[in-house]
Amino acid sequence: MRHAERKDSSEVSLVAAEPKRYERAIAQEVSKTPPEYLPALLRLVRVFRETMELKPAGDSFEEGWREADSGDTLPVSQLWEGIDCR
Repeated sequence: MRHAERKDSSEVSLVAAEPKRYERAIAQEVSKTPPEYLPALLRLVRVFRETMELKPAGDSFEEGWREADSGDTLPVSQLWEGIDCR
C-alpha cells in the first residue's frame, strides 16, 4: 500500500465518529504546533477546506455543458502543456 493510502489506526476509528470528535482531535494537534507555524497551518487548513467544497455534480455538469456549447474550450494539446506523463 502506498504511503498516501495508508491510514493511522486512530484516523480509521474517527471515520465513523461524530464531527465533534474530529474537531477535538484537530484542536489537540493544533495545540501541539509551535506558535511560529500557526499562520502556515491556518493557510493550509483554509486551502484544504476551499478545495473540498465542491459544487453538486449536476451544477458542475451544467456549467461544463454551457462552456462547451458556447465554445469556451481549449485544445487537448494545450491542456497537456507542462505535464510530463512519462
